[in-house]
Parts: sequence; structure tokens; C-alpha cells
Amino acid sequence: MLTDVDEDALDRKAEEFDSERVLTVVADVRDLESMQAAAEVAVERFGGIDVVVANAGIASYGSVLQVDPEAVRRLLEINVLGVFHTVRATLPSIIDRRGYVLVVSSLAAFAAAPGLAPYNASKAAVEQFANALRLEVAHRGVDVGVAHMSWIDTAMVRDSKTDLPTFGEMLSRLPGPLSRTTSVDRCGEAFVKGIERRRTRVYCPAWVGAVRWFKPLLSTRVGEIPVRAIVPDILPRMDAEVAALGRSTSAHARSFEER
Repeated sequence: MLTDVDEDALDRKAEEFDSERVLTVVADVRDLESMQAAAEVAVERFGGIDVVVANAGIASYGSVLQVDPEAVRRLLEINVLGVFHTVRATLPSIIDRRGYVLVVSSLAAFAAAPGLAPYNASKAAVEQFANALRLEVAHRGVDVGVAHMSWIDTAMVRDSKTDLPTFGEMLSRLPGPLSRTTSVDRCGEAFVKGIERRRTRVYCPAWVGAVRWFKPLLSTRVGEIPVRAIVPDILPRMDAEVAALGRSTSAHARSFEER
């Protein structure tokens, strides 16, 4: 079952699948009752829930001094509370069927990026949420995984590049593979493999797994050198672009702010 707050997007996606096998339900991850209603529909239609993927997420634009505080609040509601609501609503059936939970975090939980502090914080938060959940439900036969991806060619990344030229420039100036974008299809394949094998960690691309082990170094002065070098030039220009744009998130995300 696919859920989203965007009914038009759900309808378009549903056309790609066999209607007998795929159900779409409009639901807002910010609202626990909405997610519980969606879970009830899934259980009624399919007999139960074996796997849940908590994937909803948005990004904000600008430094801590520039970003709209309301945009940060909405980001946390979607990226953090949305994961909690998705898991809370589906967990009874997952436990009943000894299923699997996949929480979508990010490389951002390991490596911070200037101009993305709220997003970084949200992805670190859901990683630890998943780690704690794993301890709570292991004895019930439930496995919990966390997905960590680098830049994926999603609307979120594309919109950020379109809205903020400095965002694309920042990516191009990051060292090595950190500057590259991965296709959605490749990410989906990694997710499927991780779900099938009930993995604790899912990485896409695979090198993201190595970054996890260097996490303690990345937050030291030595580890921050490559990024610190570009901040004095990039960040003021990024904040100027955000100010000129008049919003701290993508136009698509903003269109659903009041829903």
C-alpha cells in the first residue's frame, strides 16, 4: 500500500501497477490518526502488514540564521514525528506477523552539511529511533533496519538544485563520491534487497557503509577541513538565494504546508 499527502501523485503512481496488488491511501504522516486509519485499511485489504517503510521526508533551505523557523518545525513534524506515526500505526500488525520495519535515514546522519542543519538533525534522530525500536521488538520476532543513502535523484534533490544554484555547486565541490547522485531505481533495488534479507543496515551506494565507521572523525576539526574550506564562500551566497527565493523549502513541499 502506498500512502502520500499528494493524491494526484498517488493516482499517477498507481497507474504503473496492477490495481489488484496495489492500494493507495491519502494520509498525512504528521497526523497519527490519519496513519492509523491507513494502517487499518491495509490490514482489512491485505490481511495484515508484514513490512513498513517509513520514507516521508523534506529538506529545508538555508543556514540556522537564515532558515524560516516554521519550515524547521514542519520538517521535524514530517521527518521525525512522521516516522514515529508511521511505525506506531503499523507496529501492532508488524508484531503480529513477526515482520520488518525499515526507517529511512540518510548519509546526513553521519556527515553534516552546511545549510542543512535541520535535515541532518532529523536523520540522526530517526536513526537512533530505529536503533531503540530494534531493541524493544527483537524478542517479538520483529527486525528493524535503517537505510542510509547519499544524494538520490529524487524531486527533493532536483528541486534544491533548481531553487538554489549554490546547492548544486556545493555538491560538485565535495570530495570524491560525496559529490555524485544515485538513481532512484538503484536506491529501490538496495531497499528491496535489504527488506528481503531483513537487514539492520541498508546502504546506497555501498560506500556509505564505510562512512558510518568514520563518523567520529568527521565531526573533528580534521574531518571537517574539506567542508569548512567551502563554507565562507558558499553559505553567504546560499543564504542570499534563500532570501531572494522567499521560502525555506521547495515549492512542492510548501504547497502542502497547510494541509
